[in-house]
Amino acid sequence: MTFRRKLIAVFALTVFLSVAAVTWLVSAITRRAFQQSEDERATALVVQFRREFNRQGEIVAQRVAAIAASEALNRMASALSRAPADSGPYFELAKTIAENDQLDFLEFVEADGTIVSSAQYPEKFGYQEGSFASLSAESNHGFFLEQKEVPDGAALGLLAVSTTHAGEQPVYVIGGRKLDQNFLSGLDMPSGMRVLLYQNRGDRFSPLFLVDPGQPSTTRSADRLHPLIESVRQTKQDQTGIVHWTDNAAEDEEFHAIPLLGIGSDHGQQLLAILLVANSRGTYVALMRRIRSAALMTGAGGIVLAILLSSWAAARVTRPVEQLAHAAQEVAAGNWNIYVEVTGADELGQLADSFNRMTTELLKQKERLVQSERVAAWRELARRLAHELKNPLFPLQLTVENLVRAREQTSEQFEEVFRESARTLLAEIANLTGVISKFSDFSKMPQPQLRSVQLNDVVRSLAQLFQAQLDAPGRVNIGCELHLDEHLEPVLADAELLHRAISNLVSNAIDAMPNGGTLTLRTRGDGDKILVEVADTGTGLSTDQRERIFTPYYTSKQHGTGLGLAIVQSIVSDHKGRIRVQSEPGNGASFIVELPKSRNSAAEEG
Repeated sequence: MTFRRKLIAVFALTVFLSVAAVTWLVSAITRRAFQQSEDERATALVVQFRREFNRQGEIVAQRVAAIAASEALNRMASALSRAPADSGPYFELAKTIAENDQLDFLEFVEADGTIVSSAQYPEKFGYQEGSFASLSAESNHGFFLEQKEVPDGAALGLLAVSTTHAGEQPVYVIGGRKLDQNFLSGLDMPSGMRVLLYQNRGDRFSPLFLVDPGQPSTTRSADRLHPLIESVRQTKQDQTGIVHWTDNAAEDEEFHAIPLLGIGSDHGQQLLAILLVANSRGTYVALMRRIRSAALMTGAGGIVLAILLSSWAAARVTRPVEQLAHAAQEVAAGNWNIYVEVTGADELGQLADSFNRMTTELLKQKERLVQSERVAAWRELARRLAHELKNPLFPLQLTVENLVRAREQTSEQFEEVFRESARTLLAEIANLTGVISKFSDFSKMPQPQLRSVQLNDVVRSLAQLFQAQLDAPGRVNIGCELHLDEHLEPVLADAELLHRAISNLVSNAIDAMPNGGTLTLRTRGDGDKILVEVADTGTGLSTDQRERIFTPYYTSKQHGTGLGLAIVQSIVSDHKGRIRVQSEPGNGASFIVELPKSRNSAAEEG
């Protein structure tokens, strides 16, 4: 990825993260505000419920007390205290009084617990009241919540108990109103809120016990309230939860569940019902959707604007950088005459000016270096030539001086000295010719004539050629091992030049093992290259020797010219390859030639 694209991506990412952060912050603040508002509205509704509960309870308590003090109850209590007592005439009395006083529950109970009259359940006439033992205690509580039996099951009632003492035995008056749809409908509901009541009957949850005055359809999916109700039943503590009625989040409701407890017993207060205050999340969901939509639109617009602005800014910033990068590539390719235009006085302008001054200084240094290298090369060449020519010139001088002295003596002695001197002169002249020939060969290496060559054939021919030399009598014991890759692809090369280069390496390897050893010739493929390795088990090379071994005229041999490995490197370089050496003192040396595969073989592999 280019620097310009990275800069554009950074701008766009910055805008995206900024919009995302603002959206998250606004959403969090909105969520907290809605939650606080919902809690306040739910608390207000619960307070209203309790206020209405207390108001209705006080009304019930007052009316029950008034009934207990009425003349009709006094007459009934007096009649029941006389023997024999007949309660039959009072069978309909509770129903008549309950209708007049607008009570849903009304029962008259004798001191022994016998029901004299029941408005809500007339058939209980003469039965024993199940909670008779607690009637006297309940009469001291004012009003309370309790489940009452009715013909179709049970109903939750807000009850009060009062006592009349007109006779010798007290008569209890139990009266109250139902806690049902009518009671819940009387509450002032804020917009988006509703209240439900779950009557806690039995050990298992049942939708039939759910009282919903405003939305009876909830009963069909009331099972979704089961976890919340069950949690309240287990803990008898307030609980809060979100109920998902459908897949549409706008129809979700947050419920506050408040337990409604009856009067305490030996086992603690009994959970009689659960008040469910529901707050619709439709407004909250709609607002959050609008926030997200606005964030998406703002983010998209911001990203587009950021891309446009960053493209413009990136072009202004990166154009000088791209010019500098192109100029650096030109310098790396060898073109040191490149010049970068300076367009400003900022940091990029200073960088361009520094680059131009650097290339100018590099050119000057290059010229000085070329001149220094040229002088050093001529000096080295002169030194090597002087060294190489000095050795044969001294014997030539001695031979000529011997000839002059012999000429002054007898002719017979001159003839003998002449023949011997001629042989010496010819040998030394041949030596001079060889030295000059090596320098000449290095100065004008021929260009390779590339053909498809199988390296294994070149290596085998070299092994056969040197095998006779290795097997010659009087030679130290040097073994030759061949490890050739039979699946080796051909290379484009000059077979004669490769033969010459590898032959040079083999000769050096043999010279490096004066006490014998093993010569190893190996070929193998390595990706898009073919490797030829010439290894010996000789004395090895030091670090300094490894660094200078391919330098022309450098040699560690007594009579070497220092051109052998330089010629090898030149041949390998002309074949677009490279040569390297691996060696440690005393552990032998390994020269590895890397040559590119021919294009045809590379295409076949692809």
